[in-house]
Amino acid sequence: MIRSAHRDAPAYETRDGSLIRELMHPDVHGNRCQSLAEATLRPGQLTRFHRHAQSEEIYYVLQGEALMTVDREKQPIVRGDAVLIPPGSWHCITNTGDGDLVFLCCCSPAYRHDDTQLQAPQEDVAPGNATTQAVEGGSSGDR
Repeated sequence: MIRSAHRDAPAYETRDGSLIRELMHPDVHGNRCQSLAEATLRPGQLTRFHRHAQSEEIYYVLQGEALMTVDREKQPIVRGDAVLIPPGSWHCITNTGDGDLVFLCCCSPAYRHDDTQLQAPQEDVAPGNATTQAVEGGSSGDR
């Protein structure tokens, strides 16, 4: 059995602007096929548009409310909602509530920097055929 504890997962700000805690990742915990992280966004905060070429990702909302964008589709989401983000889909999440938005991010295969592209900041308004930046270096959790 592999176990991790929330209290032992340090939180840090990531390149997409969220606060992340890596709860389970192959590079740290020894699991093989997926990763699990908890993300937090302050009220009004949003992540940068990004995509993962290989990883399928699921967001599960633990607390708060948000506007989820996957490619050009937008939907409000709240506590208890899960969203599937297919590989290659541009996505971002915006905290639309008055309190923190807390959600889980599950990736399979596990999150990798070299599988992630960020859109240039001036193009974060809408995903599409935009200039992209590959995520480089850092630890597995440096999203």
